[in-house]
Amino acid sequence: MKLLHEGLTRRDVLAGTGAGILTAGFGSLPALAATPLRQGYQTNMWGMPTYYLVQSGLLKKHGIDVQEFPVPSGNLTMQQMVARQVDMGTYAGPSFLIGHEKGGLIAVAVIEDVGKTARVMARKDLGITKVEQLRGKKVANQTGSSTGNIFVDQIATKAGLKKGDYQEVRMNVNDMVSAMAAKTVDAMVNVEPYNAIAEAEGLAVSLVDFYSFDKLPVFMAATPEYVEKNPDAIVAYLKAWLEVAKDFKEQPQKVADAIFTFYTSKGYKMSKATFAKALANVEVGPGWPSDLKPYMAHHAEVLMKSKKLKAIPDWSKCFREDFMKKAQA
Repeated sequence: MKLLHEGLTRRDVLAGTGAGILTAGFGSLPALAATPLRQGYQTNMWGMPTYYLVQSGLLKKHGIDVQEFPVPSGNLTMQQMVARQVDMGTYAGPSFLIGHEKGGLIAVAVIEDVGKTARVMARKDLGITKVEQLRGKKVANQTGSSTGNIFVDQIATKAGLKKGDYQEVRMNVNDMVSAMAAKTVDAMVNVEPYNAIAEAEGLAVSLVDFYSFDKLPVFMAATPEYVEKNPDAIVAYLKAWLEVAKDFKEQPQKVADAIFTFYTSKGYKMSKATFAKALANVEVGPGWPSDLKPYMAHHAEVLMKSKKLKAIPDWSKCFREDFMKKAQA
């Protein structure tokens, strides 16, 4: 297994001996793909189930060799996939729709719901309690991300705020807590664990979470080339995901310990209680929700209205539900 991303060392991601502990005890099958799977994921909480998948040894057990490509946000993984630098990656619906239109990306499963992990937070010292009060304020936002698009197109507009009513400060989610501490921004649109860290340090208060607007299902998507060349590997890959879901449900402490070590190794300071609260908001359950197409059609219409998407896609080309059915058989 290799880590191939500038700025993150193998030590950063493996967090010492954690990966060795996780992978101990697993046998492995012969590799199903001719080359290692290039796996992209975001280093916020949305990507941590994928991080756990990679570090657990479950992919190796199912015959999948993997290289990791961690980045701060899923829209960056989507861009890497459009450029064919990564084979598979995680991101929410808006980013997937843009990636499908730009690069023909194909979803092979919904792996988790993360609406409870995303929030709009304001600096505690400002006394702000509502999104409406962000008028004229500096709001840190990962522009182009799914959370960024949902905030701009839905949450802010519902609060009566259009672009220009607040100053959008483009920023990676992992840089936002320090910006709040330095008072260079007044609010942030962020995800876990950064929201929990800001709250625990007394820097920020929550204005609204995304769950009331959007459950935020997160897709695992693949490039069309990877799908065409490696159908058996995708089925085996999803079998590994089903085992990850079982670990999240039956061995939550094992999962939490592995992921907590990732963040502490990167210098983040938070208690295990704070971290556990953040991780509990990630609902892992690989599959295909029955109401997914209407949900995605709504997001497509929102993106079209804001001129970020040209047309509603052909869902039969977007979603490959057959791989999960084979994995579950």
